Amino acid sequence: MPTVRSNIQYASRRFVRDHGASAKRISKRVLLMVLIALLLEVFVFNFNYFATRGYNSINMNDQLELREPEKGVYLLTEVDHVIEFNDLNTEVHNIWLDFDYQQPAQQLTIKIQFTDAAHRTYFDTTEYTIGVPEVEVSTLCEQSEYINLNTSGMVGSLRIEVVGEDVDYPIQLNNVVINAKHPFVFNMTRFMLAAGILLLGCMFRPGSSIYRVGINARPRFSKGVIIATLVVEITLMSSYLLFGSNLVGVATGGYNSGSWDGSSIVNTFEVGGDNAQQYAELAKSMTEGKLYLEEEPPDWLKEMSDPYDRGARDELQKQTGEDYLFDVAYYDGHYYVYFGVVPVILFYLPFYVLTGANFPTAIGILLAVMAFAVGCSALLHRFARFHFKRVSLGLYLLLQIPLVMCSGVLYLLKFPTFYSLPISLGLAFSVWGLYFWTCGRTARRRCGWYLAGSLCMALVAGCRPQLLVLSLVAFPLFWRPYITERRLFTKKGAAEFACLLAPYAVVAAGLGAYNYARFGSFTDFGANYNLTVNDMTKRGWNIGRLAPALFAYFLQPASVSGAFPFIQAAPFDTTYMGQTIKEVTFGGILACLPLLWVLPFAPRILRMRSAQRSTHTVAGVIGTLIAGGVIVALADAQMAGILQRYFADFSFMFLAAAVLLVFIVNENLKPKAMSTNLLTKVLLVLVAVSALYSALLCFVPETGWVSDAYPWAYQDIIEMIQFWT
Repeated sequence: MPTVRSNIQYASRRFVRDHGASAKRISKRVLLMVLIALLLEVFVFNFNYFATRGYNSINMNDQLELREPEKGVYLLTEVDHVIEFNDLNTEVHNIWLDFDYQQPAQQLTIKIQFTDAAHRTYFDTTEYTIGVPEVEVSTLCEQSEYINLNTSGMVGSLRIEVVGEDVDYPIQLNNVVINAKHPFVFNMTRFMLAAGILLLGCMFRPGSSIYRVGINARPRFSKGVIIATLVVEITLMSSYLLFGSNLVGVATGGYNSGSWDGSSIVNTFEVGGDNAQQYAELAKSMTEGKLYLEEEPPDWLKEMSDPYDRGARDELQKQTGEDYLFDVAYYDGHYYVYFGVVPVILFYLPFYVLTGANFPTAIGILLAVMAFAVGCSALLHRFARFHFKRVSLGLYLLLQIPLVMCSGVLYLLKFPTFYSLPISLGLAFSVWGLYFWTCGRTARRRCGWYLAGSLCMALVAGCRPQLLVLSLVAFPLFWRPYITERRLFTKKGAAEFACLLAPYAVVAAGLGAYNYARFGSFTDFGANYNLTVNDMTKRGWNIGRLAPALFAYFLQPASVSGAFPFIQAAPFDTTYMGQTIKEVTFGGILACLPLLWVLPFAPRILRMRSAQRSTHTVAGVIGTLIAGGVIVALADAQMAGILQRYFADFSFMFLAAAVLLVFIVNENLKPKAMSTNLLTKVLLVLVAVSALYSALLCFVPETGWVSDAYPWAYQDIIEMIQFWT
C-alpha cells in the first residue's frame, strides 16, 4: 500500500511534469513584480530621503523661548502658538516640527509664511494668487512633521502658526529643525500595495495566458483561481471595515482596547449614538413580547398635533429640555423601527438571547457583504458557464472585480451602521436568490432550488423592499419554460411553479402580520412615520424631484482635486422649489464608472445575441436589470432623497447588465482576432478607472469616519500615498 510520502512524491512529480514550465514562468514573473515593488519602495517612495542627504540641518532650539525646563520641551499655548524666526539669510528647503510623541495624539493645522528673494513681506492668498497652503500635521505621525517648502533664494523670516479650532493646548514640541534630513521609512503596507497592483497588471495584461484558459474547458482550475480571488477580496474588505474601528463596536485587548472589558477574549460595545441601537433595542423588546421600543417618548411629543414636523419638534425639545429619538418611526405613542425586520431576526435576536449583549452591526454588514461577494461570483460563474461558450478565466475575473467592488458595498463598509445593514443584506439575499433560480433551471429536481431561491428573494422585502425589483428577473428566466413551452400546465411544472411562489406567500404573510400588529395595516412598513428631517407623511411623489436625482445618481461628473484622495464632494444645485433631501455624493455612476459606458450600445449588442440564439433569456435579464435599476433610483429619490449609500440599491443592476453585454460581445469575436485584443485593452482601461474611483471613494474624509474620529491615523494614509510632500 502506498505511503503518504510516496503519494506526495507522485503528485509532485506529476505536477512538475504537467505544469512545471508554467509554474516556473509564473514564479519568475511574480519575483520580478515583487522586485520592482521593492525598488519602488526603496528608491521612489523614499524620494525625500535621498533628496535631503546633502542638506545642512540647522537646529533652531536656541531661538525658541517657550521652553518648559522640567520636561525639556517647548510649549505652544492658546495664548502663544506662533513661532517666528528672523534674519535667517539662508536657503530653507523644509522644516521639521518634532512634536513630542508622548503627548495625546491630535491633528494640527499649521500655517507657514516666509519672506525670500521674491517676497520682502509675508504673502498670502489674494484674488489672483494662492499663498502657502495650510498643512495638516499629526503629532503621532512622524512623516507629517517634515514640511517641504518651495522658496525663492535666501529666506529672511519664517513664521509658523498653529491655526484652527478644537486644538488641545498646550502642545509639546521637542525640536524645530530647518533643512532636516528625512528618515528612511520602509512602509510595508505601501510595498504590498505596489506589489499587488503590479501583479494585477501583469496578470491582466492583454497577452496574459489567463485569457486563454476557458471557464468551461478547465472548470476545476478556474474555480480554484476564482476562490483564491474571493479570499483576497474578502480579506481586503474585512481589513478596510476593521480599519474604521470607531464604528465597529468590537473590542479586544489590542483592538479598541479602551472599550475592552479587561477579561473576555472579545466583547461588544455600543457605537453611533442612541438611535443607532434601535435594531438591538427591538430585539430586547421582542424577548418581552413587544414590537415597539422600550424607551418612552416624551410627553410633549405625544401631545403634538403633528409630531412629524421637524421644526416644531426641535422647538419643543429646546423648550422642555427633553430629547426624543431621531430617525425612528413614531406611531400611537410608541417608537418603532421602520427598517426591515429580517436583520433583527437573523442577527440581533439570537445574539441577545445567547449573550445578553447587543449584536455589533458592523459584523453583520461584513458578513452580508462577504455573502454578496461570494454569491455575486457564483451567479456570474453560472451565467458564464451555461449561457456563454467562450468566456475565459481572464475575462471573468476582469469583470468580477468591478461587479463586486464597484456596486456600492465598499461605501457600506465605510459606514457600517444600521442604515447600511438592510441594504447589504438585501443585496446578499438577491444574488443568492438569483443563483439558486439559475441552478434550478437546469437541475433534474428543481423544487429545492426554487424554494431556496424564492425564499432568499422574498426575504429581501424584510430587508430593503426596493430591491424586490430584482424579483422581476424571474420573468425572463422562467417565461419560456413555463409559459411558452407550457410546462406550467403539467403536473410536475405546476409543482415547480408552486415552489417558486410559496416562499413569497409565506414571507408576505409574516411581514403583513408584523405590520398589522404595529400599524393596523398589512402593507404599512412604517416609513412614513419616521421622525426625520422632513415630514414623510406629506412627502408624496413629485415629478420635479426626478431631474436633480437623475443627474446626481447617473450623470454628475466626479469632482477631483490634486491632493489625496483626489475625489471631493460633488456640487449640487437644483431648480426644484421645494425641500430636497440631499447628503454628500461624489458623482453619478454613468460618469464615474466607465465600465457602464457599454450600456448605450445595449440595443445593438442584444441584436447580435438574437442573431445567435433563438431564445431571449439573457436579453430579457439585461433589459430587466437596466429597467429595474432606473426604477429603484427614482423610487429612492422620491421616497427618501439623494444619498451616497443609496447607490448600492441600483449600481449592481447596471453593472450586472454591463457584464452580460460584454460577454455577448466576446462571444461574437474570434479568439485570436485583433478585435478581441482591442476589447481586452479597452476593458482594462474601463475596469481600472472604475475600480480606482471606487477605491478612492473609500478614503474621502467624511464626518463620522476614521478621518474624523482619528485624524492622526488618517494622516498616516495621506503620508503613505503622497510620498513626495
